[in-house]
Amino acid sequence: MRIEDIYENLPQLETERLILRKIRREDIDDIHIYASNPEVSKYVFWEAHETRAATEEYVKRILSLYKERKIAPWGIHYKEDNKLIGTVDFVSWQPQHKTAEIGYALSMEYWGRGIATEAAKELIRYGMNEMELVRIQAKALVTNKGSERVMEKAGMKFEGILRKFIYFKGVHHDVKMYSIIKEDASL
Repeated sequence: MRIEDIYENLPQLETERLILRKIRREDIDDIHIYASNPEVSKYVFWEAHETRAATEEYVKRILSLYKERKIAPWGIHYKEDNKLIGTVDFVSWQPQHKTAEIGYALSMEYWGRGIATEAAKELIRYGMNEMELVRIQAKALVTNKGSERVMEKAGMKFEGILRKFIYFKGVHHDVKMYSIIKEDASL
C-alpha cells in the first residue's frame, strides 16, 4: 500500500463516541479553542496558536496536504456535542517496512475521558487491518504522564527512554517510546 492510497481520499473512521474525519475550513473555530491553549501545546512540538490567523494557516496547510496526498491528520469529532476537539494521525509512515508512528492532540476540556485512547485505538486498528502495518509506535516527553496513559491503554508497550532525543522550545528532552506489534494487537 502506498501513502497516496490512503491520503488521496482520507477515509472517515467511526467509534462509539467519535468520528475521525478530514479537517474542514468550518473547523477553524473549534481548532483554535484547543490549539491556542498553552497547556495543550505544552507537550507537543508546536507552539500555541496566538491568533485565529495562525489557526487558519494551520488548517490551510492541512487542506493542502490532503490535496497533495501526503500524510495529514484526522480531526477528532466528538459526537456528543458535535465539535472537533483534536487530531490524531500517523506522524510518519514507512510503507516499505510496514511501520508507522501515531500522534494526537486533544482539547484540554476533554482530557481524562478516554477520548484520546479511543481515537488512538481506532487508528491502530485501521493501521494494522487496512494498511497492513506490523508495528505502530508513539513517543511522548517523559513528563507527559497523560500521553503515557493513552499509549498504555491503547495496548502499547513501553520500550525505553530516548535520552535527549528532541530539541524544541529551547531545551533537549528525553522521550518515552511505546509500540504495539500486530501479534500483540487484539483487533
